[in-house]
Amino acid sequence: MEREAMEYDVVIVGAGPAGLSAAIRLKQQAESAGQEISVCVVEKGSEVGAHILSGAVFEPRALNELFPDWAERGAPLNTPVTHDDIYLFSDEQNARKLPGFAVPKTMHNSGNYIISAANLCRWLAEQAEALGVEIFPGFAASELVLEDNTVKGILIGDMGLDREGQPKDSYTPGMALLAKYTLFAEGCRGHLGKQLIKHFALDDGKSPQHYAIGFKEIWDVPAEQHHAGLVVHSAGWPLSDASGGGYLYHAEGQQVVVGLIIDLNYSNPYLNPFEEFQRYKQHPTLKQYLKGGKRVSYGARAIAKGGLNSLPKMSFNGGLLIGCDAGTLNFAKIKGNHTAMKSGMLAAEVVAQALLSGDNGGQDLTGFVNAFENSWLYDELYRSRNFGPAIHKFGTFWGGAFNTLDQNWFGGRLPLTLKDEQHDYAQLKPAASCSPIVYPKPDNQISFDRLSSVYLSNTNHEEEQPCHLKLKDASIPIQVNLAKYAEPAQRYCPAGVYEIVEEQDKGPRLQINAQNCIHCKTCDIKDPSQNITWVTPEGGGGPNYPNM
Repeated sequence: MEREAMEYDVVIVGAGPAGLSAAIRLKQQAESAGQEISVCVVEKGSEVGAHILSGAVFEPRALNELFPDWAERGAPLNTPVTHDDIYLFSDEQNARKLPGFAVPKTMHNSGNYIISAANLCRWLAEQAEALGVEIFPGFAASELVLEDNTVKGILIGDMGLDREGQPKDSYTPGMALLAKYTLFAEGCRGHLGKQLIKHFALDDGKSPQHYAIGFKEIWDVPAEQHHAGLVVHSAGWPLSDASGGGYLYHAEGQQVVVGLIIDLNYSNPYLNPFEEFQRYKQHPTLKQYLKGGKRVSYGARAIAKGGLNSLPKMSFNGGLLIGCDAGTLNFAKIKGNHTAMKSGMLAAEVVAQALLSGDNGGQDLTGFVNAFENSWLYDELYRSRNFGPAIHKFGTFWGGAFNTLDQNWFGGRLPLTLKDEQHDYAQLKPAASCSPIVYPKPDNQISFDRLSSVYLSNTNHEEEQPCHLKLKDASIPIQVNLAKYAEPAQRYCPAGVYEIVEEQDKGPRLQINAQNCIHCKTCDIKDPSQNITWVTPEGGGGPNYPNM
């Protein structure tokens, strides 16, 4: 098919912290050199920030470098952290507050801010557009443009296809966005990033990437229960069958955000991450802040937590992987926004240097490796390289003790590197060897069901379009996953997308409610048969988070 094409010096896929920081830095570099670099950012969400979900306690280190005058410019960093409370939950009623010396230094948040990452991205987009960056929300980058083993740009997905992929009356063909260099900043488990890693074998010699699913709710709470700037973290209960931890942050506007992060290497196929989160909120340490409040938003997102050991080669012919598309999150801090921003800024500086010196594009900018390894980003990830593997190998308590020793006494420089070489999806045990988990029914005051939660994510997709959740083999969900693992997709999905339906005289079948999908990517990660592939739906679909 002949497609309309537009050409830029640089195309950036994803208007998150990495992509927008890269766009801004490219324009800053061009301005300093008195030259022009044309930059385009495409974003699959209906607007910038619509698909952004993060805790978020924000470390301003990268922002200080990008815009030293960010306060004067009105950046939405309005709630400095005033106090850290860190607990070990022993059961559903009891908790022990940990003294500072018993907590890894990476968990301390002095000098940080409680923010909405979505609102930060909206502000970054304003700064980018003021510098001349073109931003196109509502357009999904669906395919790579590859020529002679070189990335030449991306294709925007067609709009107006029916379920069988045939054009409707509203059909609009996608267009090609061509570039000298393309930066991929899609976030965790990016659709195109995954293809690039495979095509260019970028993960050769690396540990497998490891993931968690992170939940988040925003609550309006009574004034007497709100303490702006208070940060609460926890480990332990309810996660007896998984590792991870919880958080509750007192943000601005008499709101608190509460969430639970669950590592996706858990082994019991009966574990339901959504239900674990709902019962987590019932702990008295958290419930005291939520009771009498009103839940106003819900979302979930996969988190790439493998760190330095799992970081792929980030450069290839014609482009770079940046931010969580590569896996730059620092899980020891439970923070990825500042690392994503720095990753994007480093990439922009390398690309700008090439373009401003007359480079016509298409090269493997291996100079990015030197820039990365000489940056504080590399140093930070190196010091945290053992954090996740220690938890995986030794469990929450002993792994936490190891990490406290490593971070507080040795500054992350112990002369050994722990690695986890097991894929998360391969950790599930057969259902016959595990015990079902009975979860309490929601009380509709503190805990809720999945469908009412999805409603609060403002999720919507055009129903008459091809399903964006692809099965490599349609027989596997019943013949393998149901028979062996009690089909865990009906539990690990935080939006009720996957459902086993019993049909009279036909037996069970897997029903995919793609309309519910909140783009968390958990199915693409955790399916034990690796039979599900998440691809981009029509642009503008998915959640519409207001200030997550």
